Amino acid sequence: IAASACVASADGLKSLESFMKGTQAGRAEFTQTVTAPPKDGQAARTKISSGSFEFQRPGRFKFVYKKPFDQTIVADGQSLWLYDVDLNQVTQRSQAQALGSTPAALLASAPDMSALKAEFTIEGAPEKDGLQWVLASPKARDGQLKSVRVGFAGDQLAALDILDSFGQRSLIQFSAMQANASLPANTFQFKPPAGADVVKQ
Repeated sequence: IAASACVASADGLKSLESFMKGTQAGRAEFTQTVTAPPKDGQAARTKISSGSFEFQRPGRFKFVYKKPFDQTIVADGQSLWLYDVDLNQVTQRSQAQALGSTPAALLASAPDMSALKAEFTIEGAPEKDGLQWVLASPKARDGQLKSVRVGFAGDQLAALDILDSFGQRSLIQFSAMQANASLPANTFQFKPPAGADVVKQ
């Protein structure tokens, strides 16, 4: 058993290296399942959302949530923007501060493996659900992120399994991934809509 777990570990690390080296940009659809831990004797609560994801190294990405609520998260290399359509509110934060230990940094911000290893301790994890996995634990202990498992199907990014320090789990599953898709120059530009409330943090 140990030998096969070992092989799976190596494969996950190899997939991550290939992905970091070979995929400089991409787009995909995603489904996100957030499970909050049981509270006061109640069962764990689950929320499902979906949308599209685009990224370009280094440091640019965009999540557009379509269901059940419209929300856009854009990192343009300088700022991290969060636009909540229902609230008509935009939150702007410094990307360097906001990204230190977020899962998005794993995918989009790190230009290469050595940059990734500066922020995270990276190790192979056993194969599960037909995917090769890598476990990434942030080196900074004070963040809200406890661990991220990154799943690959071959060299293609397939899933992110994120556990935060409050025990909440977010599973993001990617589909229809287009590696090195050519993205328009304005993909990662964000301009607050007219009339939206802008909060700087």
